[in-house]
Amino acid sequence: MRLELGSVTLDTDRHQVFRGDQPAHLSKKAYQLLDLLVENRPRAMSKDEIQRALWPDTFVSDTSLTTLVNEIRTLLEESAREPRFIRTVHGFGYAFEGVASPSPVSGCRLVWGEHEVLLEEGENVLGRDPGTRGSIPDASISRHHAQITIRDGVATLEDLRSKNGTFLGDERVTSPVALSDGDAIRLGLVHLTFRAAPGSLSTTKTVR
Repeated sequence: MRLELGSVTLDTDRHQVFRGDQPAHLSKKAYQLLDLLVENRPRAMSKDEIQRALWPDTFVSDTSLTTLVNEIRTLLEESAREPRFIRTVHGFGYAFEGVASPSPVSGCRLVWGEHEVLLEEGENVLGRDPGTRGSIPDASISRHHAQITIRDGVATLEDLRSKNGTFLGDERVTSPVALSDGDAIRLGLVHLTFRAAPGSLSTTKTVR
């Protein structure tokens, strides 16, 4: 599941956080705390409960927990004085009270063989980098190879200065081009098919 926390996305399937399409840094324990608070939102969790979940066999001081909370707040661009997501329950613990909205699904996807990449509204970076949502593990593909942008009912494909090129059909992509359901795309040596759910895209192929 992917949840939008302001400008940050919590991807519980990948156990990662993203800012836009790029992975954002969060330590392992800080990620676990954020996931825990979001899962239990808006219920306030006591410090003892949090410590049992994060450090089941180890005693840690309140300072360790405070450090993790500060790390999360830095990521979410908030402060203890002006919290938008993490509320301190003085003398008790913490609660997640911000909006956590499921990421909008475009209905579009890329298919190759038995694999597929689900595409979201906005920018979807495709490449070999395992940290990207559109990760395609093939040596012929650059780490950040291409990008598909889905916005206002229009899907466009553009190359990101890849080494082995991005192709729509037999034509090399040198500037953003509009996509239609069933279009054949090649990234390096990998052949993919762009699929759109019925009615998910405009019939007017406007390039943006």
